[in-house]
Amino acid sequence: MPRRHENEVRHENTKTRKRHLEFRGFVLSWLICFVLSWHGGHAQSTARQAVVETSLGTFIIDLTPEAAPNHVAYFTKLAQDGAYEGTAFHRVVKFGMVQGGDPISKDPSKRSLYGTGGQNAIKAEARAEKMTRGSVAAVLVPGRPDSAGAQFFVVLTDQPTLGGQYTVFGQVFDGMDVLQKISETAVDASGLATDRVEIKRVTIREKPAERFVTEAAAALAGYRAVLDTSLGAITIEFLPDKAPEHVRQFMRLADAGVYAGMAFHRVAPGFVIQTGALNTKTAPLSERQQKLVRNLQPEFNDTKHVKGIVSMARGDDPASAQTSFFICTGASTALDGVYTAFGQVVEGMSVVEAIEKAPRTGETPNERIELRGIRIEAK
Repeated sequence: MPRRHENEVRHENTKTRKRHLEFRGFVLSWLICFVLSWHGGHAQSTARQAVVETSLGTFIIDLTPEAAPNHVAYFTKLAQDGAYEGTAFHRVVKFGMVQGGDPISKDPSKRSLYGTGGQNAIKAEARAEKMTRGSVAAVLVPGRPDSAGAQFFVVLTDQPTLGGQYTVFGQVFDGMDVLQKISETAVDASGLATDRVEIKRVTIREKPAERFVTEAAAALAGYRAVLDTSLGAITIEFLPDKAPEHVRQFMRLADAGVYAGMAFHRVAPGFVIQTGALNTKTAPLSERQQKLVRNLQPEFNDTKHVKGIVSMARGDDPASAQTSFFICTGASTALDGVYTAFGQVVEGMSVVEAIEKAPRTGETPNERIELRGIRIEAK
């Protein structure tokens, strides 16, 4: 081959290899960018919560990195490092606001310095247009937008005058009742709390999926309920093929703790024992629990009301069933087709019979028979 053509071929081969390397580099860069962008998007799509355990109870925050990524990241790091453990809620406004997170508040001897620690760690991020009930925001030094850090506050009522002034990085998901109790802490003339309410632990977790919302009726059949009563356990299996929405709602109420601390308020021997009435609950429902309670549309079916059948109680309106339910202790054709049967007792009929035999005045037990709670478990 003439040398000129040899050189041209070598030159073309060199250019070809260069183009291949450039293409491979482009593909590699594209793959890296794709993986990083997918990972970032995937991480952001995983909702996370902060579970704040205090000496007065636990509240849970839905973190909002889409609104304030740096604030959420800093709060998360501090929580995972245990930085909030032993800090106190040092400033409160009764039913209005609670403030905590200052690392100095771990030391009771430095009370005069509470509110001055843990600052100047985060650059300013977007300010929330509205401060609504349950908003969790970073504390700022007045006039210094980049002064946020460890301290945070939670508003217990809408605060329109604070709109546009603070970065909100979370929203209370559950436990407003606990925050209200904290807000009732005694304060001195300057507004500093005189009694210590401490943060025991802050745990960051992925937000649990809400159970029993989208499952098909066939899937609901794979669960049962165990009633923990003061006279023993009663196990119920469900009839989702007969009353799917009653089963679903009962499971959601039980799973949320709505039935914990209620009583069997009605005992009619040979007829029913009844529980689940909200006015028998020893503690008020949390806001989250209140949102779950609603009227149910009837799902009357062909199930006969015989001993052991579980059915939903209601008022005169067929669509007035909410939380109260009864267990039949004998056959009653008068209930068939006009009350929604949704389950049956499979274990613990001896406990049902013991409740039925309890001393009573009329249909009211003389001594309180507790429904301590209902556990939903897989069969």
